[in-house]
Amino acid sequence: MTKRFFANVWKRSSHLPGGTDLLRYVANKANHIVLKARQQTKVAHPSTVMLELSAQCNLKCTICPREYGYGEEMDMGLMEEAQAKKVIDELVPYVDSIGLTGMGETLMYKKIDKIVDYIKAKNKGIVISISTNAVLPRTIEKVAALVGKLDTIQVSIDGIGEVYDAIRVQSDFTLFKNNVREIADLCRNSSTTVMLNMVVTRENFFHLTEVVQFAEEMGIGYVNYTIFNLACISGTDISYYDFYQSETFKSEVNRLKAYNTKVETTWSGLGNEKGFQTCGLPWGHFYVCWNGEMAPCCAKPFPKELSFGNVFNEGLMPVLNSAGFQDFRQKWLKNETPDFCKKCHYIDCKKIDI
Repeated sequence: MTKRFFANVWKRSSHLPGGTDLLRYVANKANHIVLKARQQTKVAHPSTVMLELSAQCNLKCTICPREYGYGEEMDMGLMEEAQAKKVIDELVPYVDSIGLTGMGETLMYKKIDKIVDYIKAKNKGIVISISTNAVLPRTIEKVAALVGKLDTIQVSIDGIGEVYDAIRVQSDFTLFKNNVREIADLCRNSSTTVMLNMVVTRENFFHLTEVVQFAEEMGIGYVNYTIFNLACISGTDISYYDFYQSETFKSEVNRLKAYNTKVETTWSGLGNEKGFQTCGLPWGHFYVCWNGEMAPCCAKPFPKELSFGNVFNEGLMPVLNSAGFQDFRQKWLKNETPDFCKKCHYIDCKKIDI
């Protein structure tokens, strides 16, 4: 757990809902514990949600699910401001954190400042994060308006120099580097933390340490590494994951570990060998697509393949506890992997020793 994690916990605990909302908040936490203990397939009001404000993007990255199979077929658009606020109204006072991000570039959402302000007006302790590729025109201007309001700005980086350019198609590393430097400078000495995120692939894993060095140069204190997800990449065999077990990859991990730095590094999706039950997303981390559809998870948010309902039309909790979603969780309890989840790194990737 990083300093950023504890800072967010402290912030939230320092700004809990007041009055009767506090009673509702505490009762919901208790309900969550009871439902979990009894292995019920229903869930309490969520404590964390991702709202896909934008499903549009200015890049065509080779590691992005939208560039393959189901992703190519998905509808792309922007969440209406009124609908976003409607979902937020349903989340409060129970929610602890909201991620305003998804398959698209978040800063393409022109009214993001209004959504952030709306959340803060509900409760200034709600932790808000976004993800950005940092190369959209007017990126710096857009970020400047959000500094001190957002808790985390996650910046996507998948290598340095030519490696970055080869993966993040239609981007430019020089522009990216200059923008990241300005973003870091804007957020320094504010309550907004900048974190780099690298999707670790066979094409870039030899830059694990270099990304930390880049973070040092920019004055950024956090780097997260995410395992590549094949669940939504059509035509790629599960053997792709084998490189994570190679001596070459382990050597690069050891080089990273040996590197003396103050940058805090974390890993997402390391996996183990327990199957579907490795994943906790069906229970506590929910994803609302830009058009209101609720796909199973943020790793594969393709409602045309599977959706549990439309939050805009049916309401948040009716969708979360719909028959389809409960059946999905029943499979989790039985450790029966749904077809939707096959080839996911949480399930089919062997445990990676970091």
